[in-house]
Amino acid sequence: MKLNYNKAEFTAAYGKFSQIPSSDRIEIAFAGHSNVGKSTLINKLFNRKNLARVSSVPGKTATINFYGLDNLYFVDLPGYGYAKVAKSEKERWAGLIEGYLSSDRDIRLVFMLIDMRHAPTNDDIHMINFLIDAEMPFVLVLTKADKLKKTEREKRMEAFKSEIPCFEDIHSIPFSSQTFEGVEELRQIVEDIADDNDVVA
Repeated sequence: MKLNYNKAEFTAAYGKFSQIPSSDRIEIAFAGHSNVGKSTLINKLFNRKNLARVSSVPGKTATINFYGLDNLYFVDLPGYGYAKVAKSEKERWAGLIEGYLSSDRDIRLVFMLIDMRHAPTNDDIHMINFLIDAEMPFVLVLTKADKLKKTEREKRMEAFKSEIPCFEDIHSIPFSSQTFEGVEELRQIVEDIADDNDVVA
């Protein structure tokens, strides 16, 4: 199923999990640390400049944002791990993320974003372990791949084997918003999920 990504539309934003209405379609979620590039990835995926608002200020996405396309919702979760916000705000974000991921919504996949240039944070590892324990399908998207030279990239990929639990068993995709590396592979995964849903339906 070839999706027309240009037709993706912002649907709604919710500040509390309890506000989110029940879903009438399958969902693909985007999770990751503040400023890892979730909004940028969504814009590249849909070939749009400003569908998801990109901010230079970490922790700006404080809501769960829904984008609709055909029989799918794309769900942008708040970035976690940003230090300069109040504890109550961090707890609200955690409640949003965990409430969403622990719900009975039809979440087919989580794109879990990690900055390829650095070792994953404790929050990243916590999220990966959560997804593994919940047996929730996910793909690691290694962002900002263009910032690394070939040898640096090889070193980081080798280091991930010891830094990330079960790394060699996890599907990982280097991604760059500058060179478009990884965009087509991500779209293919999305289209396979959309196809599966058509068969089920």
